[in-house]
Amino acid sequence: MTSFRFIHAADLHLGSPFQGLALKDAALAARFAEASREAFSALVSRAIEEKADFLIVAGDVYDGDWKDNSIGLFFNREVARLGRENIPVFLIKGNHDAESVITRTITLPGNVHEFPVNRPGTVRLADLKVALHGQGFAERSAQNNLALDYPPPEQGWFNIGLLHTSLTGREPHAPYAPCSVDDLRSRGYDYWALGHVHDFEVVAEDPLVIFPGNLQGRSIREQGAKGAVLVSVEDHRIRTERMIVDRARFHEIAVTVVPDDDLAVLVSRVAAAAGPFAEAAEGRVVALRLRLAGETPLAREFIARAADMRDEMQAALHRAGGDVWLEKLVLDLHPPKKPAAPGGMADLEGLLPEGDWSLEMIAEAETRIREIAAKLPGGIGAGDLPLGADAAALLAEARALLLSRSGEDA
Repeated sequence: MTSFRFIHAADLHLGSPFQGLALKDAALAARFAEASREAFSALVSRAIEEKADFLIVAGDVYDGDWKDNSIGLFFNREVARLGRENIPVFLIKGNHDAESVITRTITLPGNVHEFPVNRPGTVRLADLKVALHGQGFAERSAQNNLALDYPPPEQGWFNIGLLHTSLTGREPHAPYAPCSVDDLRSRGYDYWALGHVHDFEVVAEDPLVIFPGNLQGRSIREQGAKGAVLVSVEDHRIRTERMIVDRARFHEIAVTVVPDDDLAVLVSRVAAAAGPFAEAAEGRVVALRLRLAGETPLAREFIARAADMRDEMQAALHRAGGDVWLEKLVLDLHPPKKPAAPGGMADLEGLLPEGDWSLEMIAEAETRIREIAAKLPGGIGAGDLPLGADAAALLAEARALLLSRSGEDA
């Protein structure tokens, strides 16, 4: 009877730039930026604790070409920890670390095996009766169905296929190495260790076809718990278990605003809504996108005071948990409808569009934003949203401020 355990991970994206927080807090941003490395270190520690027989990385170890050797040295150091525990690592190149993308190299320790990129390769672990089959990407864009060229299984052994693929399509991921579950099934393997898709998904049960998701969320588009999969095999019976190793999380919540809400009530409601996310994070740092939506007579005041509102909502999140941070505040608020008074400043509201900004107006606003950002000290304006919001949101703030000062809310 053969029994063994392995860990299936993918999409480490080491060296990935952080995309997030509206707050200009360099120390906080650095914590998120380091989360991908910390998550991989945690994975290595778990592999040692679980006495895994081997580790699989199904593509995208790196996020792209290295700026320097530091990221390669980090990966080398971590897999060397596994080598000292006699835990081999098997990896394939994905689209982000394809042969044509990564130009620098660090000689990896002997416990790391990288599959070829020009054809499928096979590694046999005779003591476990395990055969691993895989092929990496030679180019960033792999348009061919690689799976169909994978070799037949080793009869009587446990066969694992490693493939970086979008299968038949997984939005918003690029359609690389397209194939179907039937294509995978035709190879006769026992387990398919996939990569490329950043959400955990059990695609099929017979055979098991799994995307473990990425180790660490990197933006609001990658929400919730992240990690790898621990696979236990005993006499060809397979049991899988998610292994959560992320060190920071992204979430999004919406809070409804009703006409009777004042700011104090709203702060309490936001804190209550964020509480479960803070608790589920179990001490991890959390970046939370907050959407306030509804009808309130305070709509224009809140929008006009967007910067103050961001501070108020950050304070509300700190009530929920000391390490919950505002990634972005979206104000989808509207004043109650009322009859328009004829003439005078009452016609101002009708002259100003509400959210229906022309392309010319957006372009003009973006030009002004760039001019302001260039004058901000200390590189504050270097991010995607140097003023904390995009052009449309800033135009909405300006409209609300103008209307509030004109007496339109009176």
